[in-house]
Amino acid sequence: MVIKYAKYIISSPGFENCPPPDKPEYAFIGRSNVGKSSLINMLCNNEKLAKTSAAPGKTQMLNHFEIFSAPSPHPLTVAKEETEKAKAKRDAKEMVWYIVDLPGYGFAKVSLRSRRRWEQMIENYLRKRENLTMLFVLIDSRHSPQKIDLEFLEQLKKWGVPCSIIFTKTDKENQRTVSKNIKDFFTEMKLTWQFLPQFFVSSAVKKSGRDKILSFIEEMNKEIIK
Repeated sequence: MVIKYAKYIISSPGFENCPPPDKPEYAFIGRSNVGKSSLINMLCNNEKLAKTSAAPGKTQMLNHFEIFSAPSPHPLTVAKEETEKAKAKRDAKEMVWYIVDLPGYGFAKVSLRSRRRWEQMIENYLRKRENLTMLFVLIDSRHSPQKIDLEFLEQLKKWGVPCSIIFTKTDKENQRTVSKNIKDFFTEMKLTWQFLPQFFVSSAVKKSGRDKILSFIEEMNKEIIK
């Protein structure tokens, strides 16, 4: 998949205020400071698309981005320039879809009232947004399994929300530790999950995992956008 263009659309205080549910939608969520905005910017190849901050809890609404994408060039055209005819044919298959940057869960320095409002906003969105195709749950690969992440995934299972996992910040720790943390995380999940979700390993700095995540989204889009 080639991301041709990505633009910010709107920040909504609730799912009722979101854009019309007429396009496939992929939402991203995780604990505060898990690298969510950086990952979205990496996927879209635009460092200024989603606002990043060192202060946890900066994202407070449902932030929609409209994405225009086209299939990747055929491997045989990689070594040579793509013809105008081939490029036009590929562009004709352009897909339009949404990315949603959701508020993080965890221990952001906000009031209890604000935290409850966020939790209700997120729950309503996840359970009622009819065009939500996939929720990507971001997990910090530097840490051993965290109770709050496991509990959030357990809640998603109860709600029947389709989800995949992205382990972030793999460049910040040695690979042996990252592999152990991922293995331990799934060991914990297997205690209550019969089938584990699809997962990806990524680094916004090294752009690792980008192609696999975008290919996964592209395949889902093909099933929806005819």
